[in-house]
Amino acid sequence: MKRGRQSWLILLCFGVIGVIVALGQERPVGQATLVRPLASQEAAMVVGTNGAILKDGNAWRGIGINYFSAFNRLIEHGDDVSSFAGLAMLAKHKIPFIRFACCGFWPKDWNLYRNNKEEYFRRMDRFVREARKRNIGLIPSLFWYDGCIPDVVGESRNQWGNPKSKTIAFMRQYVNEVVGRYLHERTIWAWELGNEYSLGADLPNAAEHRPPVQLDLGTAASRSAEDDLTHEMVVTACAELGRAVRALDSTRPITTGHSLPRRAAEHLRREKTWVQDSPEEFERNLLEVTPSPCDLISVHLYPFDKERFNAKDTPYAQTMRYCMDAARLGGKALFVGEFGAPDSQKDGGPEAARKHILEMIAAFESTGVPLAALWNFDLSSQESSLNVPAANSQSWVLDELQRANERLERENEERVHPRQGR
Repeated sequence: MKRGRQSWLILLCFGVIGVIVALGQERPVGQATLVRPLASQEAAMVVGTNGAILKDGNAWRGIGINYFSAFNRLIEHGDDVSSFAGLAMLAKHKIPFIRFACCGFWPKDWNLYRNNKEEYFRRMDRFVREARKRNIGLIPSLFWYDGCIPDVVGESRNQWGNPKSKTIAFMRQYVNEVVGRYLHERTIWAWELGNEYSLGADLPNAAEHRPPVQLDLGTAASRSAEDDLTHEMVVTACAELGRAVRALDSTRPITTGHSLPRRAAEHLRREKTWVQDSPEEFERNLLEVTPSPCDLISVHLYPFDKERFNAKDTPYAQTMRYCMDAARLGGKALFVGEFGAPDSQKDGGPEAARKHILEMIAAFESTGVPLAALWNFDLSSQESSLNVPAANSQSWVLDELQRANERLERENEERVHPRQGR
């Protein structure tokens, strides 16, 4: 990852960067190298002060959507461009960005990357180009499933906590190639480690939650206590990811992909008990599990999260205020990387889902949350609960997201161009 810094200095000395900028040449996607440092105008988004997100230099807030399988489809089938039509639909609804899995889920899904990188990145380039064409920002989650990379390299899951492990070495390699490739691509808004690693930490019943054994999908043949995670292991993984990204990209936000801390996260860490944490313990855990240089705190919000702080019905806005307080205290920003509500009958049906989602959106708006992303767009495996394609019982959500973004955009504009006489 550090290779190329000398090249930067050489190019600076000879003024090559100035010539490139003066010529205004457009760089095709995927041809980014480490020949020049990231210019400030090439990162659309950065973390500002007091918990703010800055987009193109101005405080900005917006609500996007998760599109988990958008790139996965191209990994599995290079000619499956169905996600491109999805991007077009999201653009029509003025969805500003997506969070997606920028990787395979199971070990076997990494075979193309390991055996034919040229083809792997050709497909990724195509996807990034399509998002850019639709003016949709990208938050790629680089290592979605925490049990995957250890299986790929033949280690146990606890090696996420070992900076000298093959797992961390593989992580650095992929970061070096992906971040380096898209370093100057404005469509990339932030970088993420993976999905909800923190939820697997410090569980007293960890043996019941170890990664599954699926030999046909490339997993290990067995599991043991070596596959159990602790808070410290997760923090190490996040910090190492952050350092790997920062070696290349000094500007874009880096997030963990964590959910809200478990309601007993600090007690599980210290005592392996399910005693619920206080708001102060919640905020402390949230900050500690987001180690620098990670500067974008990630939480996920669902209806069951209302039952915390020893209350049955903690308002979403209250939980978001605690999260925003922690972010400001730590000099970081907040990203609600997932929110949503299932609309199955056992969960109360479509009307209950609508009520929860509207309450969540209202909570984000009232508490100043800068970034949030609905779960999930066009994922057929969750059709019965949390899927939002073009037409089903949840498709109304896209209209609500559009209305919310229009309200937030007016606020964004007002901050930049305050009205006179108010």
